[in-house]
Amino acid sequence: MKGVTAEDVHHFLLHTEDGRHRRVARMVEEVQKILLEVTSDISNRDSRFHCISNAGIHSDSLKVLSPSQFLVTVPLRGLSGFGQKRSRRWRYYSPSGTQLVAPAMEPEKLHQWLEIEQFQKSAPHWHDNDVNIKGDLVPARVIHVLLEHLYRAITFCSLTDKVNVLESFGPSIRLNVETSEQMVEVELVPVLEVPGFWPRKAQWPRFFKRWPPRERIQCVKSFGFDLLARSNYHWQLSFLRGERLLLETMDEDGGCRMKCYRAVRQMKEDVWCPGSHPVISSHHLQMIVLWASERNPSPKAWKDLGRCFLRVVKRLQKCARQRFLRHYFVRRANLLKYADTAQLDALADKLSQFLRGPSLSSSLYQGASSAC
Repeated sequence: MKGVTAEDVHHFLLHTEDGRHRRVARMVEEVQKILLEVTSDISNRDSRFHCISNAGIHSDSLKVLSPSQFLVTVPLRGLSGFGQKRSRRWRYYSPSGTQLVAPAMEPEKLHQWLEIEQFQKSAPHWHDNDVNIKGDLVPARVIHVLLEHLYRAITFCSLTDKVNVLESFGPSIRLNVETSEQMVEVELVPVLEVPGFWPRKAQWPRFFKRWPPRERIQCVKSFGFDLLARSNYHWQLSFLRGERLLLETMDEDGGCRMKCYRAVRQMKEDVWCPGSHPVISSHHLQMIVLWASERNPSPKAWKDLGRCFLRVVKRLQKCARQRFLRHYFVRRANLLKYADTAQLDALADKLSQFLRGPSLSSSLYQGASSAC
């Protein structure tokens, strides 16, 4: 197999990355400005919801999944002093509150129930029936309350020409937000931040692993985790702050991990997974790079940019072919469990073809045309 040299990757990033960065930064700025106004109005109406932060492309409230897909989290207020609850009980209610004959399904690997009793302090509104059923905080109900406020806020802020709420199947809020570059699809997700607490489901760090360094592990765990309202009954565990810290500091040893990530991301967007709804997001790629860093902990393993780039591509090809990608912190969770299998197979075929004769030169023309 012909190799890709470090010079090839540098040349590829030099001619593609700057344009992408400027374009995405402009879209992030415009989306944040619009949603800051909307969520500020929502926060004024309902103190349980906090307005998003406005910190640009490095904001904790916004994650770029692809240039056409953003994830924006709306912080929840009035709950503090979280504690893990060991007791388990069956739930016999639907998200609408009707009684069920059989119990509701148990949470999957990356999800959990959330009870009001798990918090030492809770504002009175969190006990109201619009979000609470028999002591459980129900994400579908939280989403419904946020959606009702959202419709009013869009009208009140005179943003009906900029923001359009999309029809969603299941408990989620998706918007089309118009920017000067293109239309961006935004998923708006209520998030409960749990700082300083590490969940039992996250069996990390793993034994006898040399990456990341111990002091980095302690810092990641100090961030805690988040709970996202993205399903009917169960809250999804998220570790965006810890993931960002690992990614931002992973090349302090002089390695090239982030350059590999950026090059693979650019190829994914321009060649392997173009379009507005790619089967692989930037978050999937970040998981792959984190796993590759743990399994290749030596700084020497990340000196040759060309070889390292192909290593990450091979890991992506393996995940697509097997339709399986472990979450870095909750390794029993498969992040591709519900991904479109036909798209994954098509991606695996493209990657196999690329690896038979890897070259970045022809991709420069495709990237240039897609930016036009």
